[in-house]
Amino acid sequence: MTLDSYNLMCDDFYVDMVINTELALPTQRDTVLAFFERIQKQFPTMGAFYRSAKNEYCLEEDVNSSRYRWVSLQENRIASGVVNPTTFEDAYCQGRAVIDLAPYMLSVSHLDINSLDVAFTMDFDHVGSHDEVIAEALFGSGPFNCLLEMPSAHAVDFSPSVVVALSDDCLTQARISVDSKTCLNEPRRQKHRSDQAISLSLTIRQYSSSTHKFDASESFARQCRLAEELMAEKIVPNFAQPLTNVIAQKRLM
Repeated sequence: MTLDSYNLMCDDFYVDMVINTELALPTQRDTVLAFFERIQKQFPTMGAFYRSAKNEYCLEEDVNSSRYRWVSLQENRIASGVVNPTTFEDAYCQGRAVIDLAPYMLSVSHLDINSLDVAFTMDFDHVGSHDEVIAEALFGSGPFNCLLEMPSAHAVDFSPSVVVALSDDCLTQARISVDSKTCLNEPRRQKHRSDQAISLSLTIRQYSSSTHKFDASESFARQCRLAEELMAEKIVPNFAQPLTNVIAQKRLM
């Protein structure tokens, strides 16, 4: 599938990459600024730099735009993302740049990498109960649906998440999650916000091995290919399409 196919199906599409480290990342002023300056040199439109209250350092483009890039440093995470990229390569080149810079700018050794994540996320705007949409789209013909058949029963907390191993050694894993933004345990206080979306995410995680050197660049390329394949063959037909169908039906009601 091309990115145009995803853009037609959902309201926003995200491609993210995360390096999870064993040791805390550097926080010295010169090191942090030098790293982000190198990122900005390759992507000049990333001009907004800040530190959050949780000591997360972030460089990003204008987040009010429909498309933007961002890179962040947390205590044990280097994260990179592109919102609504024009092509897959447009997103992958940023992930590769971060991976290439991490050893030299942040002293991230292959020994220090616990795991590498590649995530594809689709957002579906819906004003109304996200839980009801998810329940109808993904649980309508399953055993959980019997609970919704009880008098006065309705979905209030449906955010399924599963993890499956994709290799015999369990070092390659896929996490599929559907996140409701209107899930509250107190229905009296439930509100349906128009600025929130149902999020469908596929994350491919590769853990480092104790038997061979972890090659982050090679793993990133393989995880991207695997994520594209799973999205096209499994996630879109079995998760995304049912969600869009139910949302479309409810908009006509």
